Amino acid sequence: MKVIGVRFRTAGKIYYFDPLHFQVKRGDHVIVETARGVEYGTVVGDIRDVEESKVVQPLKPVLRVATERDDEQEAGNKIREKEAFRICQEKIAKHGLEMKLIDAEYTFDNNKVLFYFTADGRIDFRELVKDLASVFKTRIELRQIGVRDETKILGGVGICGRVLCCHNHLSEFIPVSIKMAKEQNLSLNPTKISGVCGRLMCCLKHEEETYEDLNRRLPNVGDYVTTDDGLRGEVSSVNVLRQLVKVIVDVDDEKEIHEYRVEQLRFKRKHGRARRSENADEKDLRELEMLEKEEKKAGKSKLDD
Repeated sequence: MKVIGVRFRTAGKIYYFDPLHFQVKRGDHVIVETARGVEYGTVVGDIRDVEESKVVQPLKPVLRVATERDDEQEAGNKIREKEAFRICQEKIAKHGLEMKLIDAEYTFDNNKVLFYFTADGRIDFRELVKDLASVFKTRIELRQIGVRDETKILGGVGICGRVLCCHNHLSEFIPVSIKMAKEQNLSLNPTKISGVCGRLMCCLKHEEETYEDLNRRLPNVGDYVTTDDGLRGEVSSVNVLRQLVKVIVDVDDEKEIHEYRVEQLRFKRKHGRARRSENADEKDLRELEMLEKEEKKAGKSKLDD
């Protein structure tokens, strides 16, 4: 079957549609029908063939390539969303609700307005919905999202100085764990490995496979190795990226530190162990474990449900 991938928001989840007879390419705008109604999306790849068994049926078709009038309507919706956001904020204050409004979004055909918010615990917003419906004269949906989704919508700059991964290119959030920080020999200080959202940084996953492969070739600090010049000693430190190992060896009854390439050493490889990382106190570890639990609890993103 021929399919095209379409996104409805920056770095959003990719959905697949049947292009029918339309000649569309990456960057084109199309009008499609989704579970939320008629939507305006951006094509993220050229038409490609996939096995029918791999396609989730029924595969909905592209209704049309976006016209100039469609583009104007989408631009108008963006302007209306700003006004809807302002009005909703006023209504939240009026009803005295403990919630933080994050974003407002119109569906392309204006049959629904979605408001995304964060809050501690559950919020009874039934009266707020009635109030908003009387103003906008259309269907209203309030959707509670987590801190990671909030950061994905608002964006920002990470400690690396670049635009946040989740806002720039990550379609879906990836599971991140403390083990990844240990594998990369990073500090276990929560402030250094947490992102703007307060959760473990998504980028810990980016280099995980590379570090796992490099670490498999190296001994751990504290292991005993035999060098190619006939000496035996204890590993004092390793340079993962350069694949260099410093070894404490006995030379003429004195201990010296010599540096070797990993190929110059013989040792018993131990698989499945994370690198020893900088010591963390119990408070830091408890905080990291709490962050990891929050990751698992949060589950998948609610933005594209």
